[in-house]
Amino acid sequence: MKVGAYKGYVISVFIRGEHCPPHVHVRGKGWDARFRFSFLDGDVELWDVEPERRRPPTAVLKEIREVIMQRHYLARARRIWWEKLQTVCLENHSWNWDTSELVPGLVIRRGVYVIASAWHDALAQRTILNLVRAPDCVGINL
Repeated sequence: MKVGAYKGYVISVFIRGEHCPPHVHVRGKGWDARFRFSFLDGDVELWDVEPERRRPPTAVLKEIREVIMQRHYLARARRIWWEKLQTVCLENHSWNWDTSELVPGLVIRRGVYVIASAWHDALAQRTILNLVRAPDCVGINL
């Protein structure tokens, strides 16, 4: 599904057979780039370009990344990913209660709680984490 476009490049979330981490595709002439995004913050990073031999100039990829990071594009990408794929890709990771940071993997130690489930409220631009045995759930405003 189309998220937006920039200088003729179409930014899309594919909805068939997709997988974590959350990402968008950008198709160019003879290449396809994937950019990862998060349901925790506004970071976007280039994941890969296929085929590598057709990789566009770094400046083009940086421009596209900056466009995807714009609030309205990122909000639309998150909304589509959540509505169509029903995951924010945070389950089976952990959350550090004291530092409010994601801890990759299933980590059990004082102050760190396993993420049992997570969901995205597209209207409020908020991600909710339900943690195992934690004092409360965690809401992250985006």
